[in-house]
Amino acid sequence: MPYIEELKDLIKAVEKTRPERLARKKRGEEFPRMSLDEAEDILKKYHPDYKEEGRRELKVGPNKGYRIAHEFADLLEAGSRANPDSIGLSRVDMETDILIIGGGGAGTAAAMLAEQNGARIILATKLRHGDANTMMAEGGIQAATKTEKDSPCVHYLDTVGGGHFKNEPELAQTLVAEAPDAIRWLENLGVMFAKFPDGRLHSMHGGGTSRKRMHFCGDITGAEIMRTIRDEARNRENITVLEFSPAIELILNEHGHCAGAILYNLETEEYLVVKARATIMATGGCGRLHVQGFMTTNHYGATADGIVLGYRAGVNLKLLHTVQYHPTGAVYPEQVEGLLITEKFRGAGANIVNIDGEQFVNEREPRDVETAAIIRECLERGKGVPTPTGKLGVWLDSPMVDVLMEEGAVEREFPGKFIMYRRFGIDIAREPMLVYPTLHYQNGGLEYNARGETSIPGLFIAGEVSGGVHGENRLMGNSLLDVVVFGRIAGESAAGYARDKAKDGRLSLQHVKDYNQELEKSGIVTDRVAPMLLPDYANPEVRERQLTAHHVGK
Repeated sequence: MPYIEELKDLIKAVEKTRPERLARKKRGEEFPRMSLDEAEDILKKYHPDYKEEGRRELKVGPNKGYRIAHEFADLLEAGSRANPDSIGLSRVDMETDILIIGGGGAGTAAAMLAEQNGARIILATKLRHGDANTMMAEGGIQAATKTEKDSPCVHYLDTVGGGHFKNEPELAQTLVAEAPDAIRWLENLGVMFAKFPDGRLHSMHGGGTSRKRMHFCGDITGAEIMRTIRDEARNRENITVLEFSPAIELILNEHGHCAGAILYNLETEEYLVVKARATIMATGGCGRLHVQGFMTTNHYGATADGIVLGYRAGVNLKLLHTVQYHPTGAVYPEQVEGLLITEKFRGAGANIVNIDGEQFVNEREPRDVETAAIIRECLERGKGVPTPTGKLGVWLDSPMVDVLMEEGAVEREFPGKFIMYRRFGIDIAREPMLVYPTLHYQNGGLEYNARGETSIPGLFIAGEVSGGVHGENRLMGNSLLDVVVFGRIAGESAAGYARDKAKDGRLSLQHVKDYNQELEKSGIVTDRVAPMLLPDYANPEVRERQLTAHHVGK
């Protein structure tokens, strides 16, 4: 729907202050950046990660005693979807060199590199191939390709600074060192990055970056990357894709090595035993857990499945106490609440302003700092913009982009958002967008090394399911980079392992039995099962009617 009259009246305050804000930008005068002390203070007071009541200690598993969000703890302290005594492992339904769990950017990149290294691949994905957060990533992918002003070293410093110096150094170093080659690989496959007429890549700033190294495809960068690598993977002879087939448990063998997984066919409700010489976990993130009740940018299947499977098998968690809230999620119109509004808008110069049209934070602060500043403005200072549904937001002044760049820049550089808002009767080249922080990224995850290896031989991971590379806060553009860099590494590593190191042995789900016994010994009594697989948005009354109908039908 178009902006209602009350919101149109409030937009006048934004329009009133815009000329002066534009003038300051043209003079090169930026809104002051926060000092490290100021940033730390605002994070502790306002960022959701710092709310102690939002998390609790785990009672089971290798990270027993670790305080994480209740939503994660609920999954990790739940029973298995598979009864290990009733699933017969003597009958193997499918066998392959490498099983890849997850069909987003990381899983698909891994499949391509593994196949290139001579392996036969089964790629099992929960929904359709490509239904993943990669497809929904908008703003760009970082890489220090312009060496006259930038370098992997500077990219590294930005990355660890943005991650509050909690990044695993070897992982961060690998990420930035492999970045330029990742861009070349994508270009050679056919990804259509924005370029100057002479063929040089366009680039721009992101939050927390000191150089313009963000490469992009309009505001649909993830979709363009996913389109390209998915098409390439589907045309390779030795990659078999199983859609609507999420994994519900890993399989280990008598040596304690990962030997495949139990898949669950969502359509036929059958269990499939897939034996593999190596397994790659690339299940993505957690947005559909709605940590602390936040709306999310994530796709429908982002329910932290890989965290459950890996932890139950004995892999340590890393930095899972922190998740990322993107500062700018749509909060109006109601139909698109939570949808990502790319940071590229702020990189192009759009200010964040409050109900009085006042800029209150530099638009290129790291995401967690920007998020905390917006929450403070709305909840403590009382300067949020009220929506018809009772929510609060702030203005992202997108019309500034056309003035700072050239008329038509918003439509050209942000076609996805321009078209989407136009469907609701809003012209974002002339009217600002109403935004509020939204759950966006799983900063932490399962522990791994720079070769994609976990503590379980034969189990590799890549992408958002992993923890360590981004520290406690990820910079824009490093997620698409992560899935490409570590997806490729995991694929190559797993192919080498499957060829040279894999050890055959009797298949087992003993680790699931052991975990269930630990739950019982810890006094945890619950009817929850995990992984969640898909979120349940049914109204409680509707859910009760469904249960009643189900029992009557029996």
